[in-house]
Amino acid sequence: MTSALLTDHYELTMVQAAMDAGTANRRSLFDLFTRRLPEGRRYGVVAGLGRVIDAIENFTFSEAELAFLVERGVIRDNLAHWLADYRFSGDIWGYAEGEVYFPGSPVLSVEGTFAEACLLETVLLSIYNHDSAIAAAASRMTAMAGGRACAEMGSRRTHEWSAVASARAAYLAGFASSSNLEAGRTYGIPTIGTAAHSFTLLHDTEEDAFRAQIAALGENTTLLVDTYDVEAAIRKGVELTQGRLGSIRLDSGDLAIMARQARDLLDDLGATDTRIMVTSDLDEWQIAMLQGAPVDGYGVGTSLVTGSGHPTCGFVYKLVARADSDEPDAQWVSVGKKSKGKNTLGGRKFALRRLGEDGRAEAEVIGLGTPPVNDGNDRDLLVPVYRGGEVVYGATLDDARRHHAATRAELPDAALRISKGDPALETIILDEVGAQTTNPYQAAPVVTNL
Repeated sequence: MTSALLTDHYELTMVQAAMDAGTANRRSLFDLFTRRLPEGRRYGVVAGLGRVIDAIENFTFSEAELAFLVERGVIRDNLAHWLADYRFSGDIWGYAEGEVYFPGSPVLSVEGTFAEACLLETVLLSIYNHDSAIAAAASRMTAMAGGRACAEMGSRRTHEWSAVASARAAYLAGFASSSNLEAGRTYGIPTIGTAAHSFTLLHDTEEDAFRAQIAALGENTTLLVDTYDVEAAIRKGVELTQGRLGSIRLDSGDLAIMARQARDLLDDLGATDTRIMVTSDLDEWQIAMLQGAPVDGYGVGTSLVTGSGHPTCGFVYKLVARADSDEPDAQWVSVGKKSKGKNTLGGRKFALRRLGEDGRAEAEVIGLGTPPVNDGNDRDLLVPVYRGGEVVYGATLDDARRHHAATRAELPDAALRISKGDPALETIILDEVGAQTTNPYQAAPVVTNL
C-alpha cells in the first residue's frame, strides 16, 4: 500500500510552487527534532525508524493517486509527471531506534532536493510523534516494573492500526509481550491472552469456566479470579490443577492488598509457583506503587497507547540548510526560523552523548560543522539510514530493544524518577569553531508547534 497520500495538502502545493519557481531541485537539509520534552518528562525515546523506512520505500504515486491530485487541483500536470517517477534519492541519518533524546536533539536529518525531502515531512512526523510517545511511556513503565514483565493490552483503546504500532513501540521500550495478534505477525512480538470475564459469565458456574479453560489451554494458563469471589476462585483454580496453576489475574480493587492476600493464600495452598498478574487501568505511577507488592507481571492498556498523558512528542521538521543555487557546487547556507519561542538552530549538525568516568551520561552535545576529536568520553549518536536513496540501516526491532535498555541504563539515576522534572541531561550547543553558544531550546516557552 502506498504511503504517498498520508500527507498534508500543503506539502504538495509547496513543491508545485517551488517547481514553477525553479527552486524545487535546490539541495536542502531538514532536521526532525523537538524544542522541548512533554511537561515533566526527563527524557524521550526514539521509536518508529523501522516504520519510517517502510513508509519511504512505499512512498510512490500511482495513476490513481495522481489523477485524484490533478482533479482536485492540488497539483498540475508538470508536477504529476515528476511524481510519477518519485523515489527518494537522498541521504538520511539520525539517532538509532531505541536511543534516548533531549530538546534540540537532531533525531532525524533528511538531505535531498527540496521537493523530495519536503514531501516526506508529514509521514515522518506522524510516525515519530506517535511511536516515540508510546515508547517514552513504555520506558517509564518498564523502569518502574524493574525485572517484572509488562504486557501491552491497549488494542481496544486506540485506532486499530495505531494499536499495532503501539505494540511495536512498547516492545522496543521493554514490554515483554502484546495482546495484539497483528503485531505478533508483523513484528514477531510474543503475544499472550487467555480469557475475559465474559467467558466466566458464559458458564453456569465459575468452576465450569475454569475447567473449560484449563482443558483447552493447559494448567499453565492464567485464570481471571475476580469475577465473583477472589478467594473462592483461587482455591478452585489450585484444586483443579493440583497446585500447578500457572497464573492468576487480578483486574479490580486495591491491587496491592489483593495481591498480598492472593500470594498468602496461594502459598498456604501449596501453589508457591503460581504467578500473580495485575491489570485494571495501570500506568507508571500505579506500577511504582506496586513495587513492594508480590506481583509478577503487569498488563497495561489505555495509559500506554495514549502516551500516558502525552500522546505526541512535539516533533517538528524544519529546513536548516540549503544550497544557494541549483548548481552542483553551490555553497550551503544555514537557515532557520527566528520567531519568538519557535526559533530553529540552522546548519548541519553532529550529536554526541558526553559520558563521565563511570560511563554515565552527563550531557547532550549538539554542534555545528565538524565534530571534535573524540577524547574518549563522547558517544556518537548519529547513524546512517539512507545513502543515495538506498537503505543502509539494518538494525532490527530486537536490536532497538537492546539498544534502548543499554542507553537508558547509561542515564543518571534521576532520569528514572517519574515525578515531574527537567530533562535529565543538559543540551550543550557548540558553534562552528567549537565554542559553547546559546541554546535556543533552553527554557523555551510553551507554544503550539506549527
